Amino acid sequence: MAQNFVIGIDLGGTNTKIGLLDSHLKIKKKVIFPTQKFAGRDNLINAVCSNIKKLLYEYRISKGEISGIGIGLPGPIDAKRGVVHYFPNIRGFKNVSLAKLIRAKTGISALIDNDVNLITLAEFKLGAGRFSHNMVCLTLGTGVGGGIIVEGQLYRGSSGSAGELGHIPVSFGGPKCGCGATGCLESYIGNNRILRKAHKSFGNIKLEELSRKAKEGNREAKKLWQDVGKCLGLVLCGVVNFFNPDTIVIGGGISGAGSILFNSVKNVIKKRAMVPSRNIVKIVKARLGQDAGIIGAGLLVLEREGLGLNKRVS
Repeated sequence: MAQNFVIGIDLGGTNTKIGLLDSHLKIKKKVIFPTQKFAGRDNLINAVCSNIKKLLYEYRISKGEISGIGIGLPGPIDAKRGVVHYFPNIRGFKNVSLAKLIRAKTGISALIDNDVNLITLAEFKLGAGRFSHNMVCLTLGTGVGGGIIVEGQLYRGSSGSAGELGHIPVSFGGPKCGCGATGCLESYIGNNRILRKAHKSFGNIKLEELSRKAKEGNREAKKLWQDVGKCLGLVLCGVVNFFNPDTIVIGGGISGAGSILFNSVKNVIKKRAMVPSRNIVKIVKARLGQDAGIIGAGLLVLEREGLGLNKRVS
């Protein structure tokens, strides 16, 4: 039977998204549920597999019509062996052979990779980085993740852990990070840190409202987002100097702060990064939005099956 569909999963610290995609990576149906609602490894895996089966039942699709399941995961993993090393923000996943577990429960082959690697792949192939060659992609949310494209290829590093930009140290001390260290970039500009700082001035506020206040001219909200941009910009100066990318793509919920955040990042890079690297790098917002992780997970399956899309897609 022809294999016309793929399952793409974006398993995040806040939400898990499962998509049924056709062979052109168009999303037919998407399911979203809160990750933390299912406490414990087994409960979360069962929730994922149950929702996959519901999607297939709803669309009357057999397992034989699915090319595979691609899963993007929020932490260091071994993509070749399908093993999760650990998740900084989700408990219970230390040295777990997740690809085998998913296959055993669904009867469908599964592939895993770091979630931001897959978002990077999607933005490079289909989004804001389509015409780049050396690219860095960041997602700013519960965690701060990064992915790297080197001369048109996704770079995973010697142990598959490349791109953990959120865990670049900003200071020797500083706040405790979910990875167990202190002073990581993520511990300064992750969702939780931003909201804790905002709470002092605005009480119980959501990121979207904080962004809206800044765009409307609220001085305290603008200052908060500018400080986030300065911190991020400083780390990206190191990335620009070391890697010399032509494009840096920034996505995730925090990127919704818009020009206030982006201008702050650009100003720091303009002042602090070295010539000529700072003159050629473009800082752009991700284009694929909340679906990037699902699309990237679908791409992972298609490319491993030799069905990948061409690099340049209009």
